Parts: sequence; structure tokens; C-alpha cells
Amino acid sequence: MHARYGIPLKATAALTAIGAAGVAYAAGFEARSFRLRRVTVPVLPNGMRPLRVLQVSDIHMVSGQRKKRAWLQSLAGLRPDFVVNTGDNLSDPEGVPEVLDALGPLMEFPGVYVFGSNDYYGPKLRNPARYLLEKVQGKHGLNGNPPAVGVIHNPWEDLRDAFDTAGWVGLSNTRGRLKLEGLELAFTGLDDPHIKRDRYAEVAGGPEKDADLSIAVVHAPYLRTLDAFTADGYPLVLAGHTHGGQLCVPFYGALVTNCDLDTDRVKGLSTHESGGHRSYLHVSAGCGTNRYTPVRFACPPEATLLTLTARG
Repeated sequence: MHARYGIPLKATAALTAIGAAGVAYAAGFEARSFRLRRVTVPVLPNGMRPLRVLQVSDIHMVSGQRKKRAWLQSLAGLRPDFVVNTGDNLSDPEGVPEVLDALGPLMEFPGVYVFGSNDYYGPKLRNPARYLLEKVQGKHGLNGNPPAVGVIHNPWEDLRDAFDTAGWVGLSNTRGRLKLEGLELAFTGLDDPHIKRDRYAEVAGGPEKDADLSIAVVHAPYLRTLDAFTADGYPLVLAGHTHGGQLCVPFYGALVTNCDLDTDRVKGLSTHESGGHRSYLHVSAGCGTNRYTPVRFACPPEATLLTLTARG
């Protein structure tokens, strides 16, 4: 029996085969295994009818992703009361027409949106091992001024114009409203904290008193934004960005969140406390991946149908 570095050749071959099979599964099957998460959140005033909210996030569209486009189009069959898009629609500067094709049927419904860093800037090829190490060490985001050299500027303005034309309300460091069958829904949004474009001082002040419900929306769930929204009294915060960890360990969970949020809340519904208040937090695991790391493991791509019900 021959060995290299103390490992028998047969064992080395077996480990290599297992690794290759894992990558093939993560890239060839799970990354295209789209799911719908269903969540109930008791945040409405008593006596108010339930509201069905479809959250889509982190599409990271690359030209040619026909299955993803068809799946997103099919979500219109859920007939939500409104749609919340929590950003990172692009992973390809040529992907705008395909994003709009995918979201076209959903844009027939009322909606709100914020952008993420990948809507503004294209991803760069990086060593995945180095990326994971940086995140474990707590290195997140950019300083708000990405280097000019080598940065791809995505045509986010085209997305904004199309969303606005469809009647969706942009929430980048601003407030907005939707009217639904006599209900007044107020939204407060931030631009992406991951690249330090968030300006909470411009939207501070808490929920609007004359609205039936106020919801906070942000792409990346950094703790500074969650603390601010919660301390101001928002009952619900919606976010994306984390990809649910993207590469998870079965029976353990996510290794990283790509922000300073803890891994226990990397996706799904949880709560957040700050300033004597408690908010519900829903983080979408999203339905895409960075174009240079098109894999998911133990973390299928998803959208979420949230049913908002009375607090009582």
C-alpha cells in the first residue's frame, strides 16, 4: 500500500470522489432546487385582516438562468397582497432584461424594494477559502468607496426605472407607502449597510402613527440597523443578503452570515431586541448565488410567503 503524506492512496481517492460529488450536488442540483418558505408573523392590529407578503431576495441573475426565471414568474400564482424585494437582483451587468422578465408577473402586484451591493457593483472572482476565513474573522463589507480599478458598475438605474414605472416604491434611505383596499401600509427603508450606504438619520423617527402597519426594510441585516429599527419600535424588519449561509453543515447550520448577525438567525423568522423593544426579523436565504460561487449546500434557494396576522 502506497501513501502520500501518511494517507493511503485509496483513502485519498475516496475523499476526492466524495468532494467532487458534493460539489456536483451543490452546483448541479441544490442551487437549482427552488423552495417556498411559509411563515406566519403576528404583527397586525387586532381586527385587521391577514396580509400575504411575498419576499424575494438575492436573485443574483446571470444571463441564461431559465429555470430561475420560470420559477420566479410562477410565484405570481400565489396572489400576494404585496411584494417586498430586498435586493441583490444582479450578478451580471447584462442581466437586467432577465431580472425584469423574471419579476414581470410579480410587478403586477403592489411592491416595495431596496437595493444591495450587487445591484450597484458586479462581483469579483475570489478564493472561496479566503472569503470564508475573512467572514469568520469578522471582516465584512466595504468602506462605501469601492476601488475604481477593476470594479464593474451594474446598470442599477435601469432596474430602478423599471420598478418605479411598475409602481413599486423605492426605499433606499427613505419612507414610502402602499394603499391596499382601505389599508395604509408604511415602509421605512435603508440603502445597503454592507457598503455603508445606509443613512438612518434620514429616516429616523419610528413608525408612522396614521398607518395601519409600519414595516422596516433593508438588504443586509447588520446589527446597527436592526438596533435602530427595533429601538424606534418597528414590529417587523425584512432583510436578505446572507444567502442563509449558502454553504451549511447538516445538523450544525451556517458557518458565516457575511455580516455581523449571528449564525442562529442567518435565515427565517426570529426576534431582535433593542432599546426596550422587540421586533420580528425575517431574513430571506435568497434564491441565487454569486456568479463565481454557484453552489449551495444544505441551504436551498428560496422565496418566502409571509402571512401577517393579528398580534392577539
